[in-house]
Amino acid sequence: MNIKITHNWLLEYLDTDADAEEIQKYLSLSGPSIEKVEKRGEDYVYGIEIISNRIDTASVLGIAQEAAAILPMFGKKAELKLDPLKKYKFSQVLDKLEQYSSSERSESRSKLKIKIAGTNLCSRFTAVVLDNIGIKPSPGFISERLVACGIKSINSVVDISNFLMLAFGQPVHVFDYDQIGGASMIMRESKNGEKIITLDEKEVNLLGGDIVIEDGEGKLIDLCGIMGGFNSSVTNKTKRVVLFVQTYNKEKIRKTAMTTGVRTVAATYFEKGLDEERVEATTVYGIDLLKKHADGVISSPLYDIYPNRYQAKQISITISKFEKSIGIKIDKKIIVRILKSLNFKTEEKGESLKVTVPSFRKYDVTYAQDLIEEVARIYGYQKLPSSLPPPAKVEQPEESQKLFSVIDKIKYFLKHLGLTESINYSMMSHDLIKEIGLGVENHLRVANTISRDIEYMRTSLIPSLYKNLKDNTGKSEVLRFFEIGKIYLPKKNNLPQETYKLGIAVNTDYFDLKGIVEALRRELNIETRFAGEIVRKDSYFLVELDVQRLIDNYRIMPVYRPINPYAVVKLDKTFELGPKLNYENIKITAAQSSLLQKIEVITLYQNKLTLRFYYSSSSRNITEEEAKKELAKI
Repeated sequence: MNIKITHNWLLEYLDTDADAEEIQKYLSLSGPSIEKVEKRGEDYVYGIEIISNRIDTASVLGIAQEAAAILPMFGKKAELKLDPLKKYKFSQVLDKLEQYSSSERSESRSKLKIKIAGTNLCSRFTAVVLDNIGIKPSPGFISERLVACGIKSINSVVDISNFLMLAFGQPVHVFDYDQIGGASMIMRESKNGEKIITLDEKEVNLLGGDIVIEDGEGKLIDLCGIMGGFNSSVTNKTKRVVLFVQTYNKEKIRKTAMTTGVRTVAATYFEKGLDEERVEATTVYGIDLLKKHADGVISSPLYDIYPNRYQAKQISITISKFEKSIGIKIDKKIIVRILKSLNFKTEEKGESLKVTVPSFRKYDVTYAQDLIEEVARIYGYQKLPSSLPPPAKVEQPEESQKLFSVIDKIKYFLKHLGLTESINYSMMSHDLIKEIGLGVENHLRVANTISRDIEYMRTSLIPSLYKNLKDNTGKSEVLRFFEIGKIYLPKKNNLPQETYKLGIAVNTDYFDLKGIVEALRRELNIETRFAGEIVRKDSYFLVELDVQRLIDNYRIMPVYRPINPYAVVKLDKTFELGPKLNYENIKITAAQSSLLQKIEVITLYQNKLTLRFYYSSSSRNITEEEAKKELAKI
């Protein structure tokens, strides 16, 4: 995930003497990687890479918190001059709500009926209604920053919701209150087959189990964590809005984004797990912005459903464990200072520390080792001595060594024959199995598949290779693919049998594929015949071979045959091929002669095959008549 923020915006939260280039350099060494800094007027724009387990850094506040911990380690002044999590509290809003409820307009207060139908959908649900909304252009400090960060400016209300997401890393949604039927919001799981038209005016089909909000008229008004409904969106006619700030079950959001194919910035935040404690500051700051820049007036109670409040977890660790893991001794005062700069609370007792984890680090800091990693990165990996550990000798079973050795040899050889390696999923779709004609009943079905394209465990490599040929037809005149991978054969009351197979597929002809197989046999010095039936599907030719049988018959060196010092008699003969006569039959029959050395194919024309037979003896010179008698026996 990547975000953009501006330097001047960062300085609203961070008091520092570091310039933009120094912030890029030092944070990239010890924290979020700032990949690019671009000058934009009197400001700078940072392009920042956010790693998946540190979604708390995907905001201006998050980068300010990291900078406050990292920059002092490089001799730069840095500290938070504004902590919005402490500044924006519900107590500010509640006081104003009390004033409002006793005013003359108390009878016209807007209310919401809220119901959450499920205990595992939403960990915190916060909403408030604001009246007297004026839809107008956003003030410059909001619109200019959003545009600089790659977000289109729309109007004051929508821009404020996007501004809050970038400021605090907490997505919010704004509904048109008057479009919510019955002023009712019921959060529940979707049913299979339900549909919703989202803000981008696209219809989304739901498979069931998605978090949605239904209003009092039975309309779906929100695909939660992904995108709001078009039917409740803010327009130029909107007068009352619901400011909606919430945190969801991250697994459900991830699944919905995958199954619907609707990927939004909000989903990218929610699927990684957000901090419920940050909802309060986001809501209060949102109310403040809507009042100042959209003329909003609070017209409802403040709804805050938070059944399981965050219980701070504690981790105990000894100072000696830091030295043992990091490899150098770091002074106890430095360790404590680093942890405190990262918002960890510490209690010292001799050489032991009891560390309290802040709510926004609850998902990625679980064990003592996580604390050691935090201290090491802030202290600076570049300060740690470079020393390689002693080499570890890992003994692989002999069977595994031979397996991967032969597989590498096969891959290398087929690559130099001009084939391209395919790497396909081990699962495939019902439609592909049916198209090839293998029978779905012979395949294991994946119970929790995220897509119908990867629903069944494969029992053959041929379907996927066939699809590779189809998908690439027209992109190149000649297509030759191969794949080495496992197939999964069902076993009753047990795990499937996993077997390595080699699949080869071409769009040329039968003889091309047969030639590839024969060339591979010679490369592996295999004397016996291959067991592999060539399949023709449409204009494609495919074959599947058992890798274990190749390994069992593989020889590092070919069988030694001494040079024959005696004369060789070469004779040609033409055969008319038919259903009962093919090259393999002729070869088997001819091999019964003790004088036959080898056979060569000369021509094949209109079903007439001309072969050259080499006859010789290892003990004497034979005559041409003897050779002709041997040939006549065929």
